[in-house]
Amino acid sequence: MNVLITGGTGFIGHALAQHLSRLGYIVTVLSRNPDKVAAICGPGVNALGDLKLLKAEDAYQVIINLAGEPIFDARWTAARKKLIRDSRINLTEQLVDSIERMAAKPDLLISGSAVGYYGDQGDAVLTEQSAPRPDFSHQLCADWEQAAQKAEQFGVRVCLIRTGLVIAGDGGLLKRMLLPFRLGLGGRLGSGRQWMSWIHREDWIAIAQAMISDHSMQGAYNATAPNPVTNREFTQTLAYCLNRPALLPVPARLLKTLLGEMSELVLGSQRIIPERLLAQGFEFQYPDLVSALKQALIKQEMLKT
Repeated sequence: MNVLITGGTGFIGHALAQHLSRLGYIVTVLSRNPDKVAAICGPGVNALGDLKLLKAEDAYQVIINLAGEPIFDARWTAARKKLIRDSRINLTEQLVDSIERMAAKPDLLISGSAVGYYGDQGDAVLTEQSAPRPDFSHQLCADWEQAAQKAEQFGVRVCLIRTGLVIAGDGGLLKRMLLPFRLGLGGRLGSGRQWMSWIHREDWIAIAQAMISDHSMQGAYNATAPNPVTNREFTQTLAYCLNRPALLPVPARLLKTLLGEMSELVLGSQRIIPERLLAQGFEFQYPDLVSALKQALIKQEMLKT
């Protein structure tokens, strides 16, 4: 089976590409730096430098769309917000245009989204059916999903994967948090009462694999573990796993001053339940935060050796 991954050199994408390649899939990764794809994703992974290079006769049974500028790497100026939107929505529109040109349409498009779709909702328990609260993150995700769903008009099955905070030992959220926590300088953010919906990367990959294998899966799915935690719980659990204290909270006012509008990413609250996955009997390998963090920390230590 031929698979095309956009954003395939990223934190989730490169691990997914390696996983599918090991299973015998023929994997192609779209990258602005095609010369680096083999080093990042593995020697058996093909590289594509531009969607314009796709030919009508090229055939991919599955396309997985994960491309997008990092949302947390720089303060949200007007220019930065436009770049974040364009890198997701414009590329997805280009991808759907490419699908239209293909003589053989893909069977499945898995397209990225995020739990930011729901907006800041406090303690409310949220499922795929919950109404969102409008803000920048919601509008970004809603427009991104809408762009991907246009592929349905060509007979393509579309799955939207609303991803929570992803945990793994080689980057992402954990990499940002480890240094201060190892030094005993970590602590809750703001009140610590905001909910964090998280997922281990191996479970995220298993969800994508299920979407490929199960042809009944379609529409939006929350890619989060079934046990969300508050920020206070998350920081205390990480400190426990590292055998360090978590004594230095960061005031909300300081975060808002430093991050501006982007502070909503760390102070906003989404208490997500993966209702549709649970209804289909999906089994999480890491359903609780302690097991997820311990595995990621062990993996990180292994990478050091």
